[in-house]
Amino acid sequence: MDLLLAGKTAIVTGASKGIGLSVATSLARDGTKVVMVARSRDELERACSQIRSEGGEALAISADTTDEAAISELVATVVNVFGSVDILVNAAAQAADSTKSSGIKDLRDTDLLREIDTKVLGYLRCAQAVVPHMVGSGWGRIINVAGLGARSTGSTFNSIRNVSVAAMTKNLADELGESGINVTAVHPGMTVTERTGDLLERMGAASGEDVSAVKARLDNAISIGRMVTSAEVADVITFLCSPRSVAVTGDSIAVGGGQRGVIHY
Repeated sequence: MDLLLAGKTAIVTGASKGIGLSVATSLARDGTKVVMVARSRDELERACSQIRSEGGEALAISADTTDEAAISELVATVVNVFGSVDILVNAAAQAADSTKSSGIKDLRDTDLLREIDTKVLGYLRCAQAVVPHMVGSGWGRIINVAGLGARSTGSTFNSIRNVSVAAMTKNLADELGESGINVTAVHPGMTVTERTGDLLERMGAASGEDVSAVKARLDNAISIGRMVTSAEVADVITFLCSPRSVAVTGDSIAVGGGQRGVIHY
């Protein structure tokens, strides 16, 4: 299926690694001009070079999504270079740490404020900056990477931030739909990325299990019997970025391989 992405311009935040990098790579392979955004200049340049080596068109811009002025400058640069912004994929956020205590006595308001500033307000800042350009062209796609923490307990702040992303997504979708802009959230679960090995080791150290036992326990909680990869998550996001996804907006789509024993309707 031709996803009709050739020639479109996408901004992908958190693009130096993990799901963000996989999304940028997937979009570039479908002919999208990809603007890769992250805070770390060196990691971002390496990721950008990787995409270019495969023949993709990619531009690296270092920016912090907690900085409103930096986001405004980012979008102005993209419009100046490429003439438009058609797609925004918000993926810049600190990965959830399942080894960190979520008990009420350990919760600190400064930690939550940091999470919200990056994953909720950061996403909103980026959306506010690109929406006028999308409205002007009468078309756009905004994909917000949230997480299955929105649908489960165990990490209070992770749940709060991901539920907030889902709520923001639906509000934007209803407001912007008649302007040709679809806004969707995706909820990854435990996803195989470059940080998975270290995370499994820390989870094992916290629980007293070896790494293979931790992985088996996690895999057994997933309907397909294993963790999905960041590339598999990116496949779904790439479709949602496409004109073909016009029938999907405002919803939060789980991309974690299925949660055993849970029904969402």
